[in-house]
Amino acid sequence: MKKIECYIQPFDFDTVAHAMAVEGVVGMSVTEVRGFGVQRGFHRGEEAPPGEYRFHPKMKVEMVVSDADVERIVQAIQDSLKSHMIGEGKIFISPVEDAIRTRTGERGEAAIH
Repeated sequence: MKKIECYIQPFDFDTVAHAMAVEGVVGMSVTEVRGFGVQRGFHRGEEAPPGEYRFHPKMKVEMVVSDADVERIVQAIQDSLKSHMIGEGKIFISPVEDAIRTRTGERGEAAIH
């Protein structure tokens, strides 16, 4: 199992959520966050004073999926984000050791389906 975590622009959320529904993702968590990347939150052409940064609103979307589904889901996320602008988003993939459905005690992949 893998955890896919992506940080996207708030205006891209509906498009990404729709793509995940089409791909059959059955569980997803979404958090409104603030952050900055390489440009420290300054727009292209702006002077970024040393040591200063600006936080911008982002959406953090997380899901745990089967190893076999990772590439297909990551590709669907990438395909749904088409602006090709700086700050469009990042995707992180991490291993998940185990998952437990508290109601039934199911573990592993059975707990995420």
